[in-house]
Amino acid sequence: MTGWNANNIPDQSGRTAVVTGANSGIGYVTARELARRGARVVLACRSESRGTEAADRLAAEVADAGVDAGVGVNADVEFMRLDLGDLDSVREFTAAYGRKHDRLDLLVNNAGVMALPQGRTADGFETQFGVNHLGHFALTGLLMPALLAAPGARVVSVASVLHMLSNIDINDLNNERPYRRWIAYGRSKTANLLFVHELARRLAATGSDIVAAAAHPGYAATNLMTAGLKMEGRRGAQLIIEAGTRLFAHPPATGALPTLYAATAPGVRPDSFTGPPTLGRRGSPTNASRAKWTLNDSAGQRLWEESERLTGVTYDALKA
Repeated sequence: MTGWNANNIPDQSGRTAVVTGANSGIGYVTARELARRGARVVLACRSESRGTEAADRLAAEVADAGVDAGVGVNADVEFMRLDLGDLDSVREFTAAYGRKHDRLDLLVNNAGVMALPQGRTADGFETQFGVNHLGHFALTGLLMPALLAAPGARVVSVASVLHMLSNIDINDLNNERPYRRWIAYGRSKTANLLFVHELARRLAATGSDIVAAAAHPGYAATNLMTAGLKMEGRRGAQLIIEAGTRLFAHPPATGALPTLYAATAPGVRPDSFTGPPTLGRRGSPTNASRAKWTLNDSAGQRLWEESERLTGVTYDALKA
């Protein structure tokens, strides 16, 4: 992985990718670089206005980069609406995707929320657990037939080094005893890693060649850190976080590299976890440290069973 950067992304021509939360930050850069290398990319975003604007901006940036390089490049990109906090929206998205495409080569579960005030999704789940884990669990399960139809498909889930804040509490998945926003965020990121662990195990058991892997961006300059503060009108705290981000965080283009590596590099192992090397903050992608509890088979299976029960998505394609 030493020195790996976006220029090392293999040709993606003929591949179709779905990137959630692709209108800004890590997700936008991920989608842009995949499109730059020839992939057809679906930007799965909650806001239609921001999603369509991002698709137009992405297409223009890819075209401009092609002109600068002396080649003609037209991005094959489209916006499709997806609200991960609403399971009806997840089902509508996957049904619409199935009407347009018969296979899916790459699913990047990138969208997420961080340290929000206590809230509920449309289905009544705690917001961070519902969006960061359950929404992507349902999305992946409903897209599984399309993934199985694509040889060498990959599922990449974007977790965080902050998963080390807390293991999940299988008896309190909605974080009600009591609600602590950063612990809830850490638990949702632990859930991401346990999901990848169990998905990789189940795929191997069926003999599938789909690779399920995880990545984290390190400390990247995105809007996640201040979203909760903005919701509460905590302007002073927001300014302090923004100042720290300018000093210490790396840009989204660097933060997206672990995701892009896990999504495209040859030889990525199932259940691997890729991130930046320097204290989890910056640098070229490398194998990232993870808490032992994210490799616990029993915890992964119990979370999977609860996630099936809560979402009603049962991954029947892996049970045949």
